[in-house]
Amino acid sequence: MESFIKKEADEKAKEIQLKADEEYEIEKANIVRSEIAAIDALYAQKTKKASLAQQITKSTIANKTRLKVLSQRETVLDDIFAQAEEDLKKISKDKARYEPVLAGLIEEGLLTILEKKVSIKVREADLDVAKKALATAAAEFEKKTGYPVEVTINESEYLNKDLAGGVVLTNGSGRIDVDNTLEERLKLLSEESLPAIRLSLFGPSKTRKFFD
Repeated sequence: MESFIKKEADEKAKEIQLKADEEYEIEKANIVRSEIAAIDALYAQKTKKASLAQQITKSTIANKTRLKVLSQRETVLDDIFAQAEEDLKKISKDKARYEPVLAGLIEEGLLTILEKKVSIKVREADLDVAKKALATAAAEFEKKTGYPVEVTINESEYLNKDLAGGVVLTNGSGRIDVDNTLEERLKLLSEESLPAIRLSLFGPSKTRKFFD
């Protein structure tokens, strides 16, 4: 009887041990799977962050490069217009060449104001050539409009001597001014021709979708 009980006890102990071992293996497998899943998730998260960081870095480098290129292009354009402004100052030094230019600027201003009395301001150094130019401009104005215009030079106030030349016209009431200095004309010309100059120097923009 005693041996039977001991045998039953041993078998029961083995059964309990086997069940415990089985549960242990199952739990261990669950823990391993859980840890692997956690490691995979962490790896995926780090990979995603690394990919995002790489994209941000690429985008930052591309933007910096684009801004640098744009800055260099603006420097080139600024140099072109600065050189053009320097060349303008040479025009007024050649009186024979400058007189018809000044006459054209005066005439254009007169046709803009379209009044019978107009005063003009020029540089003091241009006073003599301006007297000849305004006579030509007034005659051309009368041909085109059918009525004469009285043009006087303001000899109490001159344009800044540092200007390249040109003229500022004022109507009889003093309310309307037309700035036809060489600098102002260069400014208008640069604004109008800038797209064409950009295209000629740098080619079509890769980011531009529509063209005039």
